[in-house]
Amino acid sequence: MKINCIIIDDEPLARKGLAEFVAEIDFLELKGLGENALAANNLLSQHTIDLIFLDIQMPKMTGIELLKALKQKPMIIFTTAYSEYALQGYELDVLDYLVKPISFERFLKACNKAKEFYAFKNTNPDSNPKTADYFFVKCDNGYEKIMYDDLLYIEAMENYVKVHTPIKKLVIYLTFKSLADSMPASKFIKVHKSFMVAIEKVTAINGNELKIGKDSIPISRTMKDEVMEVLIKNKLLKR
Repeated sequence: MKINCIIIDDEPLARKGLAEFVAEIDFLELKGLGENALAANNLLSQHTIDLIFLDIQMPKMTGIELLKALKQKPMIIFTTAYSEYALQGYELDVLDYLVKPISFERFLKACNKAKEFYAFKNTNPDSNPKTADYFFVKCDNGYEKIMYDDLLYIEAMENYVKVHTPIKKLVIYLTFKSLADSMPASKFIKVHKSFMVAIEKVTAINGNELKIGKDSIPISRTMKDEVMEVLIKNKLLKR
């Protein structure tokens, strides 16, 4: 398995250092380097790119602006000298956020996260959620099988997610968006920017909260109409 990547950074020394790091990792294949958003677009048009190591502060167009403009988004790892952008980066579902100067150890950790997500994204289609009744996620040093019918809800926790089942909670180093997007829409619904719930596990609706067992899950105001439509459509008994 090879992950095709590019490096976009306006600093020549930063590009060189990252390229040297990439060369040390056997599952990465560097397809090009660029100094700005235009170079990134050119590389994306020439190659199938799975991962971008993307600087934020660049001339004319920042890395964040580039990311927002992309229709098809590869995995993104921000590489920047500015730690204050970290929260915004996670809100954009970037895979990781590396603050310069970047150590090889920290770089490798981010790349391993990309490898796990790449494997998850490319193996789960073989067990199509529309037909299969389970999926696998990597936890600690192994893989955990999760039955869709056992899943209560998914909770976003910055750069990882917590999966809740009746008997355990699993911490998974994937973005909330990546895991939520893989869930079958017939069984699960996103009710908040940080929560997705199993439709059949909802036991009550109280104001702006759902009840699942003993847990209370917030409903976003912007999503409440859609959530109510899905949960009670054709299921509300009246006098």
